[in-house]
Amino acid sequence: MRKAVPPKSRLAAVLASALLVAALAAAASFACQSPAPPAPPAPAAEAAAERWLDGAPDKGDAVRLAVFNPAVFNIRALAELRKRKILDLPGLVVVGVYHVNQADSFAESRRYVGDNRLDWFHFHAVSAEAAEPSLFEKNALRPDLELILKKTDGVIFFGGPDIPASVYGEKTSLLTEITDPFRHYLESSAVFQLLGGSQDGAYEPLLAARPDFAVLGICLGLQTLNIGTGGTLVQDVRWEIYGKTTVEDTIALGPEQWHANPYPALFPRDGLTSYNFHGLELDRGGVFVREMGFEPADHPRVLSSHHQAIGKMGRGLAAAAHSRDGRIVEAVEHTVFKSVLGVQFHPEHYALWDPAPRFGTKPGEDRTSCLAILEAAPPSLAFNKGIWAWFAAKLAASRAGRGK
Repeated sequence: MRKAVPPKSRLAAVLASALLVAALAAAASFACQSPAPPAPPAPAAEAAAERWLDGAPDKGDAVRLAVFNPAVFNIRALAELRKRKILDLPGLVVVGVYHVNQADSFAESRRYVGDNRLDWFHFHAVSAEAAEPSLFEKNALRPDLELILKKTDGVIFFGGPDIPASVYGEKTSLLTEITDPFRHYLESSAVFQLLGGSQDGAYEPLLAARPDFAVLGICLGLQTLNIGTGGTLVQDVRWEIYGKTTVEDTIALGPEQWHANPYPALFPRDGLTSYNFHGLELDRGGVFVREMGFEPADHPRVLSSHHQAIGKMGRGLAAAAHSRDGRIVEAVEHTVFKSVLGVQFHPEHYALWDPAPRFGTKPGEDRTSCLAILEAAPPSLAFNKGIWAWFAAKLAASRAGRGK
């Protein structure tokens, strides 16, 4: 017979187990950006009223940009890019697209837009069925995507949490954290509908009718571009690429092999960032060299926070940059649709342009600023800004062709 555990000992054991689970979760969780705690889903009536594109004229006076997952972080990033004229498009109109079943109701986003008088930002809720068996075919989401293609000039897929491995036909790693499946259903299906993919070689992508339509994927957004076109993901870079299963061994790799800062897992009270700066290897024939004017010998530093990466490449995608060791695909472009770019890092983060010394990666180290880091390693600042200049030009060209 098993010996009974005294109540106090049992409580201590439960608390110890809970602390261990929390510690392991902290060490394993490095999403593209840290999301706010999920809010309750928006009421259907409220969400249905937020369909700005339904009433928008087919062609207004300004460039229009659709952004998926209009979280406060993303809206603030766009506002800062506009304020500093890094995304320099006078009169730009932005439409935040989301599914009504996403974890976030975006009530906080609506308050942020109202409080900051961002009259250029609108919302468009999608309520059509989004389910795994029909993501990569002509499905109920298509009318909304046709509306986006008809009434806007480009889209951004922003950073965020892990994509369910079942979406790309694999089993789920213990290090994969699924927190918002409906967001991924909408966005991965949107990529397939726009670009096509190996899931159905006969499917005609929507961009076949408008090949200059601009598409930018950031961090999770790059991963979504890959999944939507039929690729797969490495579910944990530290383990699957570098063979590391502990925080200490990951730290020993050094910052060029950190794709998220490992130190917060050991020092959770030190206010350290989950982000890390590392250099890039630009592919000789890629878009950064071919169109943006950078050299293969340039190794710009970028802001990174992710634990997953591209595995098998999706159909139509080609690498444009790698990590310095060549093991991680850091950027992709599309071989058919030349206004499509995905990056595994964060050129949108508002902290990049802030001179205040807020950035800390190691315990006991003096804080610095992201701006100082970029300025100290040319052409890093020009590179991060250059992505937005390129995207703005693609949006403007797409606007010129809309409605012709």
